Amino acid sequence: MTFAKIGGSLRIRDFKLEDAGELVEILKQNDQYGFPAVDGPEAMERVKACNAAIFLVCEVNRKVVGLVRGNYDGSRAIIHQLSVHPKYQRQGIGTALVKRIVKRFEERGAPTVSATVLDESFGFWQKIGFRKTKVFLVGNW
Repeated sequence: MTFAKIGGSLRIRDFKLEDAGELVEILKQNDQYGFPAVDGPEAMERVKACNAAIFLVCEVNRKVVGLVRGNYDGSRAIIHQLSVHPKYQRQGIGTALVKRIVKRFEERGAPTVSATVLDESFGFWQKIGFRKTKVFLVGNW
């Protein structure tokens, strides 16, 4: 897939363990690295090993520039994390990542896909076809 805006070829593929360092840097730049136990390299390795999870990485000209991850439990599919390097935002990469993970969920039989999002990113999600529903709150134990 070629993207004129970014002047190169875009490739979306499954996460590899050697991607972890670059992805941590992207998460930090987007202020999404608040919980290393959940978002760090060891967590990424656990996600990769989980059969319910889908963990995709986007490359532009062989450079890792984004990620999306979520899971499907046989009933519900949910996207837990989407992050694109700030230099590559607003160029269609986030949309491409979401479309690809949704396709993968559909291939597994998911009837719908939800996403965990921050208020400031709601406009992006709405633009690509998601709608706001009631939310659940989770406590720290």
